Amino acid sequence: MVSFASRKKRHHAVVSEEFERELTREVLRTELLRVRALIMTGCVIIVLLTAIYLIDPAVVNRVWRGTGGLVKEYGLLIGFILLEVWIYTQIRRNLRLNRDLPVVRRYIGALIETSLPTVILLLQIRTMGASQALGFAVPLVYFIFVILSTLRLDFWLSTFTGFVAAAQLFAVALIYDPDSGVGEPQTYFHAVRSVIILVCGVLAGAVGARLRRQFAASIAAATARDRVTNLFGQHVSPQVVERLMTEGTSAAGDVRRVAVMFVDFRGFTAGAQTRSPQEVVDRLDGAFAVLVDILDRHGGIVNKFLGDGFLALFGAPLEASDAAHRAVAAGREMLAAMHHINAQTSWPLRIGIGIHFGEVVAGNIGSPRRKEYTVIGDTVNFASRLEALNKEFGSQLLISASVHEALGDDGDDAVALGEVTVRGYGQPVAVYQLG
Repeated sequence: MVSFASRKKRHHAVVSEEFERELTREVLRTELLRVRALIMTGCVIIVLLTAIYLIDPAVVNRVWRGTGGLVKEYGLLIGFILLEVWIYTQIRRNLRLNRDLPVVRRYIGALIETSLPTVILLLQIRTMGASQALGFAVPLVYFIFVILSTLRLDFWLSTFTGFVAAAQLFAVALIYDPDSGVGEPQTYFHAVRSVIILVCGVLAGAVGARLRRQFAASIAAATARDRVTNLFGQHVSPQVVERLMTEGTSAAGDVRRVAVMFVDFRGFTAGAQTRSPQEVVDRLDGAFAVLVDILDRHGGIVNKFLGDGFLALFGAPLEASDAAHRAVAAGREMLAAMHHINAQTSWPLRIGIGIHFGEVVAGNIGSPRRKEYTVIGDTVNFASRLEALNKEFGSQLLISASVHEALGDDGDDAVALGEVTVRGYGQPVAVYQLG
């Protein structure tokens, strides 16, 4: 594949293959649009010539000295349209194969296309005379090719198109116009007109380059969002995605102090046995939507959905000095929200929440083809065990001693449940209940 060299300015790093592939496809799509426009332009000119011939044949005799010259222009236009159709099929083929067009082919194509008005102009000079042909409509056709060259999204290709048009028009004028010569006013007229065409080519190139930069920026942003979404899951809030794109995350494992929250629906399996699968999914989705929205507002993310529960994080991947406060505030609001929802439904759900605060290893883990951001460590395991204790105590929100300590005065309403034996741990640990 012919690559597009580009850099993401914010990070000053070479763009990914995915970015290059998407930018290549976008450029090829604009090329297709340009080619379609040229094909339509050729067809419109043929229709206009036909209409002129049918409405006022005398014009054909004055301009083309009979139908012979008109037939030659028909042949040129039809050949041009067939050429553009072939180019269109080649671009479509490269688009399917995710390949770019070779640069040399682009310049050769620009040279051939831009030479069409020159050939038509030479034909008209033979039938109309140089002065009339050079002052007729054909020189204006160059502007169509210059304008449409903007869709190439390449400054130098558009400039090349303008240069070819300007050079060919000026050369034809100098060779065939009898009034042209060194110091003649007509020569300055042709020169100024050619310079204007060249300037239009440069301006078209500048516009195309600007559009290309905007396409590149949009694709880079979309690629970054897709990477974040694939890594952290679609259940990350847009605000968190934007911060992750701005601040970035480390691919290697980082040791962080985070608040880990496990949430589980109590008795959900039993309730699901008497309901249809669609009812189960709708009820679960509705509850998740409310709880995840609460997490978003408090700066947490859902790291994993676990059947009828989930694992949430505060302080990773984005650091938060008040991670424990955020987690507890979110847990309290979840209990209140579920109480409100249960009052309005025939299938009330009771949730259990366990929150622990401590160090974890956070990073991207998985195979080379598919990685996922996750956290590993005893903090995660203990938070899971803590949530399971809700069934034993008949509670809904349990926190560890480290969370209680981090809360300070905000944890004054916590009820100490004493030293509790936790499965998998040799020594009893302090557990607190929040209502």
